[in-house]
Amino acid sequence: MSQPEMHKQILDNLSRAVVMINDQLELEYANPSAEMLLEASMRRLSQLPLEEWFVLCGEEREDIKSCLVSGHPYTRREAKLRTMGGNTLTADYSINPVMLPNGGSHLLIEIEARDRLMRIEREEDLLSQHATARSLVRGMAHEIKNPLGGIRGAAQLLERELEDPSLHDYTRVIIEEADRLRNLVDRLLGPRKLPKMEDVNIHAILERVCSLISAETNQGLSMVRDYDPSIPEFVGDSEQLIQAILNIVRNSMQALFSGGENKPVIELRTRALRQITLGTECHRLVCCVEIVDNGPGIPEEILSKIFYPMVSGRAEGTGLGLSIAQSIINQHHGLIECETKPGETKFKLFIPLELNHESAR
Repeated sequence: MSQPEMHKQILDNLSRAVVMINDQLELEYANPSAEMLLEASMRRLSQLPLEEWFVLCGEEREDIKSCLVSGHPYTRREAKLRTMGGNTLTADYSINPVMLPNGGSHLLIEIEARDRLMRIEREEDLLSQHATARSLVRGMAHEIKNPLGGIRGAAQLLERELEDPSLHDYTRVIIEEADRLRNLVDRLLGPRKLPKMEDVNIHAILERVCSLISAETNQGLSMVRDYDPSIPEFVGDSEQLIQAILNIVRNSMQALFSGGENKPVIELRTRALRQITLGTECHRLVCCVEIVDNGPGIPEEILSKIFYPMVSGRAEGTGLGLSIAQSIINQHHGLIECETKPGETKFKLFIPLELNHESAR
């Protein structure tokens, strides 16, 4: 094997994307990792100008030209690149000039996608924030429920000692308000029992939610299904999963009916995803449930906090539904994410499918 052939074989087997462009900014080489990242073959990429598959702004094109002239390498962090599939990805890339024997120069570009790493960091942060919030809520619940029990008990004793029955109305108010606060604290804590694990079918769960929502809205909401029939049954608590999905769908429904010019539509979509990392753990097969509505979207200022208890975009909302849903999916070793823009809000529920019966119990 000649030395050039050996060098090409090494580049072909790198997991990092590597491309080579000439001094006319034309692609001359792309390794398989680059073809996969940019969603196009080397032959296809070589027929296109650089700005169609690599840079998104004129400034970056000028930097590349300057690199050819000066011979100084440079690195750009978290740049936005466009793939031939029309997707935009976040990546770090380094450009190094390579001098040729004839005196010309080429540019060697190494590209490392950051989307997956950024997603892992975002999920870790989301899980950490939710765990912290749950810990704070548990501590607060303990501090609230103890004096509430004392207040309620004292009101009951006082009611027995009062000779005037007309004063019992006041003690009733104390007892009822203490009960109301206790119930609120219980709702803040979310599910108080461990999941009852059994084989469940995600589509049966979604159909149950659809029937409940249809009854509530009296057919005033259009429910669109887009199911992947290849998703197998998995181990989970069907009642809790119905509650989690119902909370999210109701949240979307309330946003749709609170305003907007579009006809209210919620789409339920399922997909089986492979090799998905949730937090720090990689799962071989994951069930992804997407709940998409065409409402006004979630305000940017509360988007990062919507899974916290008592955070709501509606004045009359309690802010508990999404927090409880996240807790339930967490108990199934999964995660809920949210993406929003005007006219579309998408909740993604990721539930690992490889959980076995023994570990679930």
